[in-house]
Amino acid sequence: MNKAEFSLRLSETLSIPKKSAEDMIEAFEAIITKTLLAGEEVTLAGFGTFSGRTRSARMGVNPRNPSEKIHVPAVRVPKFKAGKALKDALKTQGNTENATVSR
Repeated sequence: MNKAEFSLRLSETLSIPKKSAEDMIEAFEAIITKTLLAGEEVTLAGFGTFSGRTRSARMGVNPRNPSEKIHVPAVRVPKFKAGKALKDALKTQGNTENATVSR
């Protein structure tokens, strides 16, 4: 499912205009991004936790010239840790329509 399909499904589920659903998704993304940039976490109980972590610098291999080593600098990357309810919902293999996520 891509962003357009997600906004359509959200608008149908909440009986709101598609534009409002798109605005909600954009606001959600902006809030999470701003919070992670501030060095904080976003925890949605039962769903999961968004956080940022620093991937340390390391030596890598140049893909065009495998014998050449290159320095890969440290970088901050997003991380998502799934919550218990989401994990449990996915464990019910083959029975996804009956899986419920607590709210």
